[in-house]
Amino acid sequence: MSIAIVGAGAIGGQLGVKLAHAGEQVTFIARGANLAAIKADGMRLIDEDGTAYHARDVRATSSMKEAGVHEVVMLTVKAHQVGPIAEDLRHMIGPDTVVLPLQNGIPWWYFARGHGGPFAGTQLETADPGGLIARNLDPAQVIGTVVYPAAILTEPGTVKVVEGQRYGLGEIDGTRSERVLKLAERLTRAGFKAPVFEDIRAEIWLKLWGNLSFNPVSALTHATLVDICQFPDTRALAQAMMEEAQAIANTLGIAFRVGIDRRIAGAEKVGAHKTSMLQDVEAGRAIELEALVGSVIELGRLTGTPTPHIDTVYALMRLLARSLETRNGRLAIQSA
Repeated sequence: MSIAIVGAGAIGGQLGVKLAHAGEQVTFIARGANLAAIKADGMRLIDEDGTAYHARDVRATSSMKEAGVHEVVMLTVKAHQVGPIAEDLRHMIGPDTVVLPLQNGIPWWYFARGHGGPFAGTQLETADPGGLIARNLDPAQVIGTVVYPAAILTEPGTVKVVEGQRYGLGEIDGTRSERVLKLAERLTRAGFKAPVFEDIRAEIWLKLWGNLSFNPVSALTHATLVDICQFPDTRALAQAMMEEAQAIANTLGIAFRVGIDRRIAGAEKVGAHKTSMLQDVEAGRAIELEALVGSVIELGRLTGTPTPHIDTVYALMRLLARSLETRNGRLAIQSA
């Protein structure tokens, strides 16, 4: 199976290396030092149990046109990076290509295919500013995906997995199609857990439950997941934000299969892990705020659901993001 990995970062690296190791034809779309490292010596992965993988027989390019059409295109860039590359993605997408958006947060296709109800067809500006993605990608080619692993790019061309091998899949119209089952089989063969869900939107909300609370709180406090969960005040704040999100999701017909306490306990179990948003603040990268937090606020306005705690944290993060961008800076706590 020919698989294009758009974005050879932590998640893209984990997927690409293990899929290539299992015999799939993998092409990385990368840039800068990462691209140079992969071209020179392939991509390396250190799994959570210490197992080392080295995928030498992979293609790497910065040009989607050069990469050409693939059977599967995995989008492993951040949510705010999809729109700007949406038009170029069409170079890799044929009539039978399957597209896997692996972004956190509410996806651009949320109200497409099979959602129904009064909001069917609604376009969320926070998920797809200006409708760039929707104009270039067909929801009929999309398989919904939930990313559970935590990983870091330790250096160009090398990824270390902190925790997790699970990627949830689901057709956005709720069917158990041949293509989703085939993809799940290929991921399983590569060493991943790839459950297929009939209601992928509910799984997206379950993951988002943690992202919308732990990520911005982590970025604001420079605390790890275990610190946030064990400090009473931030644990209470995360719970309040989750309760507001749950009210929105329930209004949209989503039922959570686990409770808030269990979801917080799951985050605590990950341990001293820095969220992706905190990593971005420390590295001076653009912050994935709208998809993780802004989209929930937009859905709150759409459904008439108040979100006071989420609004407050969002305002603080927007100001921090603007300050870092204006000053072209980064922010990290260093030992005195």
